[in-house]
Amino acid sequence: MAKRKFSLRYDSSRDKWILKNDISEKTVKIFATKEDATRAGALRKALGPQGGTVLVRKLNGVLEEERTFSGK
Repeated sequence: MAKRKFSLRYDSSRDKWILKNDISEKTVKIFATKEDATRAGALRKALGPQGGTVLVRKLNGVLEEERTFSGK
């Protein structure tokens, strides 16, 4: 089975950080700040038991890091 891929990006029109599924483009979760999104357990909880990989982007859209969460 293919790994699920997501991106965490800043949306200037909403002034929020958006976690989206890279395949379906559906919004998974909206965070008020990047710190809220990247604090311990927040991304893992948003991805659920299937896990996946999250590409975390900086405010300017440049890739900052990649985080992988294994499924349960």
